[in-house]
Parts: sequence; C-alpha cells; structure tokens
Amino acid sequence: MQEEFFSTEHLKADLKGRSVRGGAVTVGAQAARFLLQMGSTMVLARLLTPEDYGLIAMVTAITGFLTMCKDMGLSMATVQRDQISHAQISTLFWINVLLSIAMMLVTAGLAPVIAWFYGKPELIWITLVLAGSFVFVGLTVQHQALLRRQMRFGSLALIQIGSLLAGIATAVVVAFSGGGYWALVLMQLATAAATAVGVWIVCDWRPRLPVRRSGVRKMLAFGGNVTAFNVMNYFARNADNLLIGKFCGPGPLGLYSKAYSLLMMPITQVTAPIAAVAIPGLSRLQNDPEQYKRYYYRAINIIAWTTMPIVIMLAALSEEVIRVLLGHQWIGAASIFRVLAFAALLQPVVNPVGWVYVTLGQTDRMMHWGLIAVPIICLAFAIGLPWGAIGVATTYMICSLTVLTFPCLWWAFRYSPISVIKWFGAIRCPLLVSLVVYGVVRVLKSQFHSDNQLWIVLLPASLGLGAFAIVVAAWPNARIEVGRAVGLLKCLRSSHGA
Repeated sequence: MQEEFFSTEHLKADLKGRSVRGGAVTVGAQAARFLLQMGSTMVLARLLTPEDYGLIAMVTAITGFLTMCKDMGLSMATVQRDQISHAQISTLFWINVLLSIAMMLVTAGLAPVIAWFYGKPELIWITLVLAGSFVFVGLTVQHQALLRRQMRFGSLALIQIGSLLAGIATAVVVAFSGGGYWALVLMQLATAAATAVGVWIVCDWRPRLPVRRSGVRKMLAFGGNVTAFNVMNYFARNADNLLIGKFCGPGPLGLYSKAYSLLMMPITQVTAPIAAVAIPGLSRLQNDPEQYKRYYYRAINIIAWTTMPIVIMLAALSEEVIRVLLGHQWIGAASIFRVLAFAALLQPVVNPVGWVYVTLGQTDRMMHWGLIAVPIICLAFAIGLPWGAIGVATTYMICSLTVLTFPCLWWAFRYSPISVIKWFGAIRCPLLVSLVVYGVVRVLKSQFHSDNQLWIVLLPASLGLGAFAIVVAAWPNARIEVGRAVGLLKCLRSSHGA
C-alpha cells in the first residue's frame, strides 16, 4: 500500500527508539561514507592537480545555487507536515521534475557566460555535462523525503553508500586513464544517476498526475522560504570561491576549496546523521515544548562533544594533516586549513538553528535572517580579498565568531522553546575542554622534530587525547556530559547490532 508513506501516527509511539535506531544506522553509514570519501580524496589528490579542482570549483561557485532551486524546499515540507496526501506529493513531484529540467536548461545556457567570466574555454563543456545531473536529482526529491518522513534511515543509508561507490569508482577509473578534471565531473554525474535508481527501487511510491487544488499552496510557501534562505546562504558560502577564482586564479582556489572540503568532511560525518534523525523527530514534537527543548539541547551537546575536539585537533596539526592526506603539493592549503578550522569551531552547533525554523514552521523568519547575514558575510570576503585566499579565510573567521553568532541565535530562538543562555550552557564544557587541548597539542608539537610526518601527527594527537581525558575527568560537569554521550553511543551500537 502506497498510503503507508503518508501517515506518521505509528512513529510517535516509539519516537525515541526509532531515533536511536535511526541514529545508529545513520552514524554507521556516515562512518562508511567518511572512509570512502577520505580514501578517494587521498587517491584523487595524487592523480589530479589543484588546478583540476579549481576548475570544478569555478563552475559550482556560480551554478551551485541553482541546486537550491530544484528542490524549492518541498522535501522539507513533506517531512515537516503532520498530514499529507497522495495528491499533494504527486503534485510536488511533478513540480520538482519541471524545476530540475528548468535548472538544467538554465545551467546549460550559462556555460558560455561562465567560460567568459573566468577566461577558461574548457569550462563550457564542464558546465554542460554537470547540467545533466539536475534531471536525476529532480526525480529523487519526493521519494527521499517520504523515506525520511517514515524515518527509514537504513534504506537511505544503503542508497547513499551505493551511489557514492558508483561515483568514486567512475572518478578513479577516469583519473587513472588520464582524464584530469573530467574525473570530478563524471563522479558527480554518476553519483546523481545511481541515487535516482536507488530511491526508485527502495521506495515503491509512484506519482500520479498532478492534481489542481490539492492543498499544496502552504507547502509551496513553506518550501519557498526555505529555498530563498538556501539560495542566499549558498551564495554567501560560495562568494569566497567566486572572488578567489576570479581574482586569484584556479591554483589558489583549488587550495582553498580543498582545505574547506577536507575540513568539512569529518564535521559532516557527525552533523549529517544527527540532523537526519533530529529534523523528523523534532517535527513530531513541535506541539510539546518541554520534550522539544530537551531533545534539542541533548543533540547540540552531543554535536559539540563530537566535533569541537576534532576541529581543534585539526587546527593544531594543520601542516601535518595536509602532508599526510594530500601530499606535499598541497602544503599551501595548510594555513588556510588552520584558519577555517577556527571559523568552523562553532559552526556545527550554530547551524542547527535551522532545525528550529523548519520544525516549527517558521521558515519565513529563516529567510529574513538570510537577508541580514548574507551581505555581512560577503562584505567580510571582499575585505580579505587583497590578501588572497588566506585573507578571505581570516576575515570570514572573524566575522563568523564575533559578529554573527549571537544575533543568529537570538533571532532563531526568539519564538521557540529554546533559550540562548541554555544553548551556551550545552556547549560550554566541550568548548573550554577543546581550547585546552589545542594549547597542549601546539606545545607538544613544537617539541618534536622528525622526517616522519605520520609520527608527528600521531604522537601529539595521542597526547592531546590524553589531555582531553584528564580535563574531562577533573571537571565534574564535563564528566557527566561525556558520560551521557557515551551512554547514547552505547545505545546506538546495541541498536545497530540488533
């Protein structure tokens, strides 16, 4: 029965259990994806050049915002709504398909403009081929949303891993064959195609013809606000790539974009599975403020304990991490990597303000925040541009940590059960512990001299972990919070095993 994809009443009886089991599967899948991505990064970074990565970043910096429009936020609307119908989802499906076709045509039309803007003729064919991926994405939006709505995270995990394998295999074969940047282009296309095939096999819901007056107007308004924010946010997140590519060239852009993507890789492994579980869970609790805020604070605390020590350790060992993972040709990315790591210290716990907007149906306020934040971020990029990629990274870090964080939190939590003060309370212990670990690792690293870069990474990192354990053991609040996080991880492991 296809109607089983629409009702969520059966989920509420065991929401905590489903969240734990879903978290277990999603964390396991993210770990597998992380290993695959890290392995492919190490291989492809040695087969390709910074210029190859820079060419792809030039295209995606301009066309990537169109990816936000192909969804129109309608997947979130499907997940968030209490009640949906077959007619509504069918209508949304066809809207997504038409949008994806439109985005493909717009992207193809932009190909000569992009090549002219950067002065790189090869960008025409790169853009034309990447445009084809939009069609596959449009075919998957509502199927994936229905799987998330039903909290079928195991099915989603299998699809993600399978499609990633298909993309990586394609890229490695092309790179070994001397295909250069085409390895990265075809990897994106193969991943999108494999995802489309996977969701249609796993989710047996099939769309009917669109229905007029099916009640999708409110869903379109909800999704429109999400899309407006995502487009603005994407532009802010990629204006740095646009400016560096235009004024500094593909080499510096390749270093900058690779430093950013390498840093975000471990962060995403933590935040993505938690967000995948938290958004459906919080959506089901939107009418229960007490449970809602307990759920939210616990999620933020877990994110802080699992991301802040990782990010601060990467900042402390930036040169060694770049040499070991990417090779000596990428050493120019090390200083950029360190600065971006400090900028990303609070990002994993600030970004979940989006959960509040989405799950409480306040996406109009999220759009309004984007109108405030995006110009400030772009101005920060422009201020740092005369000093090159490192200047852009530095001004972004200063802006992110000192100018935007508190206003972002205040605006997001203003009409919600969440308190800014209690939010800071949820991250206080992991933040202070992580800063102590940074100082310890930097001091220890300065005492070691060796030609073996792997040894220089492992020894200070191990001692840094020891310092982390000592500080946690000596601080009662930290000890309690870590104990709770470990308890949840044990539940995840036992549920995953079951």
